[in-house]
Amino acid sequence: MFSMVECYTDMGQIGQDYILQRYPMDKIDLDHVSQVIGYHPSYLEHFLKTQKFILYADGPLPYNYRNYLAIMAASRHQCRYLIELYEQEFLEQGGDRKWLEGLEHIPAKLRAIYSVNKILAHRPWLLTTDHIEALTKGRFCWTLAEVVHAIVILAHFHSLSSFVFSCGLTQELSQSSQSRRQSGVGTPGSRSPTEEVKSVDDLMARMRDLSSRNIKCSEAELSTRFKTVEMQAAELAAGAARLTAELPPKMCQYVEDAAFTYVDFAKRGADMPTTFRVQDYSWDDHGYSLVNRLYNDVGYLLDAKFRAAYNLTYFTLAGRSNVDTSKFRRAIWNYIQCIYGIRHDDYDYGEVNQLLEKSLKMFIKTACCFPERITKKDYDSILRELQHSEKVHVNLMILEARNQAELLYALREIMRYMT
Repeated sequence: MFSMVECYTDMGQIGQDYILQRYPMDKIDLDHVSQVIGYHPSYLEHFLKTQKFILYADGPLPYNYRNYLAIMAASRHQCRYLIELYEQEFLEQGGDRKWLEGLEHIPAKLRAIYSVNKILAHRPWLLTTDHIEALTKGRFCWTLAEVVHAIVILAHFHSLSSFVFSCGLTQELSQSSQSRRQSGVGTPGSRSPTEEVKSVDDLMARMRDLSSRNIKCSEAELSTRFKTVEMQAAELAAGAARLTAELPPKMCQYVEDAAFTYVDFAKRGADMPTTFRVQDYSWDDHGYSLVNRLYNDVGYLLDAKFRAAYNLTYFTLAGRSNVDTSKFRRAIWNYIQCIYGIRHDDYDYGEVNQLLEKSLKMFIKTACCFPERITKKDYDSILRELQHSEKVHVNLMILEARNQAELLYALREIMRYMT
């Protein structure tokens, strides 16, 4: 895993300087997460704008609810770093310290959204209009604007938990700088230079080959290729399960039904929801406008953030220049959403198997579905020849593709409820 010290003194500082130059009147103190995102300053700006907006700008929910929702979301993935950070924020915003003793001490209205939090975190396809109706027509009813605000926060911090673990922030914060040096943090792996060149050059050749082709597949063939990738994803083991089912201290009070975790969408059973087809409900054509209408202008911010992560490129790869990585980036994004049962009908999922090696697929699945299981070995085993900033970019795509997947499921059900 890369050294956080390197990040603070290198690209992280560049990212902070960039934001301070753009917003000189704001007092910005970047936390560890933002320091790492600082490898990519242009994306960092969108990330900070969005996070600041949903937590501190005018909106339907009170501030103590917002920070507590962040805690609830991070707790589903046992993300100690985010839990502790937003416990502190909660108290600084005047939150009731009693709430931090557990879910039984929070208002009934806030407690009512817990099931939505649990489902969105692990199996978003199970969300239905009944969940929305229960919130908006219950004894402690929510407005639709409040529901959307809450869902945006929950999805943000579920996916941010994936980023924290996949970048090794939890491990870094629990180690001293001395132990980091002793454990070899910052080393890129043991692959020989010859093997590295062969691997990257092979990936580049595959991308060039796919870009030069003009082969049209039938709808049936495209569907078959999606199902193949989906089933292959289901067969991948997503990290080793913890030896104990007990939650770590300072987390158990925020979690109910800890055994409720991700199950492979491909193995959901015949009576469960069908594949989510983007041609029927997409972010661009449906989700964006709905979320914008119900919650101020948050759609603009989310859309810009998604695009910043998806389109981010320096036309470089592992030290090579003038590289078109669009095929690689699209394969990663669509594979992430495939794990959640979302299919892009116009995409040839055969490209996923040509561009993403098995170890990368396993890392992506673990980071999305069981981020608390990510280890240093997992990180070191993928894309060994890439620079740390390039690995951070992969993790940003995991963050945003997952975030968008959760929002798509939630917003689709809200739209169905409204109509």
